[in-house]
Amino acid sequence: MYSLLIVDDEPIIRRGILSLVNFQELNIGEVFEASDGKVALDIFKENLPDLLLADINMPKMNGLELTEVCKAIKPEVKICLITGYDYFDYAVKALKLGVDDYILKPVSKNDIYEVLRKLIEKIELARSKEEVGTILRSLKSKSIPTTDNEGYKTKIQKEIEVNIGNSKLSLSFLSSKMALSFGYLSTLFKSLFGVSFQEYVFTQRMERAKILLLSTDMKNYEIAESLGFEDANYFSASFKKKYGISPNQYKEKVRE
Repeated sequence: MYSLLIVDDEPIIRRGILSLVNFQELNIGEVFEASDGKVALDIFKENLPDLLLADINMPKMNGLELTEVCKAIKPEVKICLITGYDYFDYAVKALKLGVDDYILKPVSKNDIYEVLRKLIEKIELARSKEEVGTILRSLKSKSIPTTDNEGYKTKIQKEIEVNIGNSKLSLSFLSSKMALSFGYLSTLFKSLFGVSFQEYVFTQRMERAKILLLSTDMKNYEIAESLGFEDANYFSASFKKKYGISPNQYKEKVRE
């Protein structure tokens, strides 16, 4: 659930937004309001809302000043300014301060709904990118060779990466590719990676599944197929067993 702070010195505008917009539909659970920039700043510091909807022309602290301070406190906050000034210089300054969008008065129910929807999409996209970055960094850190027995670790990782979508990928397949005996490769793999071949490949596939879930619109069966799972139901069940939630629940959890 997201939180929203509405700032406008005109009570009728605040009441209109509060009464007309379906916040539940937008997954907004908390809505705060303020009549001027100073009060808004105190509320922002205390609650750190995800979204800020503010008039640009307010007493004590205008929308541009409020934006600058709020972005310094919480850079990821998404901000939309409401203004009656259709002036280029205001838009330029707002963009430089990190404002995500602005709308002109008079505003309609649809105007507010659409701008909030767009801001929430930006939050979800940013969270997805952050999670993907975390996964990639984790995968990269695990791929750095330590002792790297005669370069075998790097070669093994490259073979697995190339064949991660091959349903036939197995220790026998890998031993054939590397011209090593099954028994020797099994022992070598465990000493180099600290886990069995099956466990390592399974984890690699699951981590890549998370990336695909967050960065693409692929269906579960498409992700399963691309990662070497012949049964989409088995993929979903395996994902849930490893992470405690289904693939779709994982995607929703990260974005929300």
